[in-house]
Amino acid sequence: MSDYRLMERFLDELLIEHGLAANTLIAYRRDLDALRSFCASRNLTLPEIQRQDVLEYIGELAQKSLTPSTVARKLSAMRRLFRHLVDKGIRSEDPTGGVYRPKPQRKLPNTLSEAETEALLYAPDTSTELGMRDAAMLELMYATGLRVSELVTLTLDGLDEENGFVRVIGKGNKERIVPMGEAATEMVIRYRHSARQVLLKGGRCNDLFLSNRGAAMTRHNFWHIVKRYAYEANIMKPLSPHGIRHAFATHLLNHGADLRAVQMMLGHADISTTEIYTHVANARLKKLHDQLHPRG
Repeated sequence: MSDYRLMERFLDELLIEHGLAANTLIAYRRDLDALRSFCASRNLTLPEIQRQDVLEYIGELAQKSLTPSTVARKLSAMRRLFRHLVDKGIRSEDPTGGVYRPKPQRKLPNTLSEAETEALLYAPDTSTELGMRDAAMLELMYATGLRVSELVTLTLDGLDEENGFVRVIGKGNKERIVPMGEAATEMVIRYRHSARQVLLKGGRCNDLFLSNRGAAMTRHNFWHIVKRYAYEANIMKPLSPHGIRHAFATHLLNHGADLRAVQMMLGHADISTTEIYTHVANARLKKLHDQLHPRG
């Protein structure tokens, strides 16, 4: 069987049996395509590659000035593929066994201040249908910390207006319930029962957030929306939709939220992923102390 077919069967298993998200599968495919190219350049196949070949491949990646986190991700994809091939009896051993995994350098997220967040939320013109939609999306993302893929795929069925919750299908097809808060709930209700009906243009669509053509919003569309309102709000730092998710977590922790509760709302499988935001909060406190304390 060709390396391409082996990889495709592996990716199919990740999708069907493990429920990996589409974007995660795209990343796996990209990383494994690079591995196949390396194998082809050495006249090797995936069942033939040895530990020394893996080490040379990792060395090539390092020479391309890739970050440690990128190399670690590619190695993780390789390791999962080779363990799959061992399980299927295609290989007798995993050639990545014992290969050093570069330790990713943890960067603190560049998050918005509360004043910047408020300016962003007030930027849309809610007297227009599109402005009301944009305000509802920004308010909901900041209130819930949803991933952008979760936000744009929200359906009417996942919205509990009466109790102020949204039901989200996150990574690994895992469901979680997240509170919206009063401000976001009010804005989403206003949008759903007024602006959304206009954007729907008499059509039928179960997605909550619609484009001006009456179809579901996309990640790309929302990315541009965030960029535009960041500019209008005079926010000079780089900002993406994920930055609003960072702000949600950091601001909650700044105000004393429990780390486990924030982990659940973000949908993090591992609390160590959430802990990065405690470092952001601590760094901000230290900066304030240095600026404001008489002996800072």
